[in-house]
Amino acid sequence: MESLHIGEFVEQEANELQLRSLTGEAGYGREIRQKNLHRPGLALAGYLDLFTYDRVQILGNTEISFLESIGDKKTRASLEAMLSYDIPCFVVTNSNPVPDPLLELAKEKDIAVLSSSLGTTEFTHLLSDFLDEFFAPTSQMHGTLVDVYGTGLLLTGKSGIGKSEVALDLVERGHRLVADDVVTVTRKADNVLIGRGNKTLLHLMEIRGLGIIDVKEIFGVHSIRMQKRIEMVVELRLWKDRDNFERTGLEKETKDILGIDVPHVQLPIFPGKNITVICETLALNLHLQVYGYDAAEEFNRRLLQNMQDKQRLRSYLRRDNE
Repeated sequence: MESLHIGEFVEQEANELQLRSLTGEAGYGREIRQKNLHRPGLALAGYLDLFTYDRVQILGNTEISFLESIGDKKTRASLEAMLSYDIPCFVVTNSNPVPDPLLELAKEKDIAVLSSSLGTTEFTHLLSDFLDEFFAPTSQMHGTLVDVYGTGLLLTGKSGIGKSEVALDLVERGHRLVADDVVTVTRKADNVLIGRGNKTLLHLMEIRGLGIIDVKEIFGVHSIRMQKRIEMVVELRLWKDRDNFERTGLEKETKDILGIDVPHVQLPIFPGKNITVICETLALNLHLQVYGYDAAEEFNRRLLQNMQDKQRLRSYLRRDNE
């Protein structure tokens, strides 16, 4: 299971979340193991039966005001019960003053107490976004990701089949490269797949016979993107590898990526075939389908309508005895 050490968390997000430690480096070796957060209101009041202790504990205005109202003696008793659990860390928002018993007991138990000047709502949203990203399922795929008319096309296929060359042609026609060769895919909470390039290969492309090129430097900053939603997988295949490619588009194929079904198209390639224009057409056709128009379905509807019309005509003529 992936986890994040408190020390690393503070180092990475100190500026964004306006964090500082009130307990030095105590608790920096503890780990955040899940993305959910918890505000321990009932736990502070002594109800621990459903205490989700394994989450980052957020202490806002309400929690701090409650601790101040019950006095140091009751605060210590309440916190001793809470801190017997394996808590990752506490975060006090709004730069609220922290009761001394909390600091003392946290240091004894080696639990970090962090402070943020952000309001509780804003801090919770920002931290949730960060943890969602950190704990999101991730995979690496061999392929090339290009933004074509706002649609993320992931080009896949055997090594050397021409994915990079197709992407280069698309970039030359005004579309944008996201990643070549290795695409890091992350699944977001709302079932969206986001593709990115890695730091080493960022916007670099290998063209066989030419070598490594820098797309950003050659074509300009408008030719690249840092990330893009993956909306279709376009698999390039040699014509001889398969002889039953889809002809009408009525049978929709999908490819499972991190548990999400993504539209999948297999394109036969051979010398002289303009794959670039077909990729542009795929992107535009996907736009039409999103807006409710499917050419394959329309073609099927017309065929059925023609069959019904002919059937009605034949039925009418059979009854015409003149």
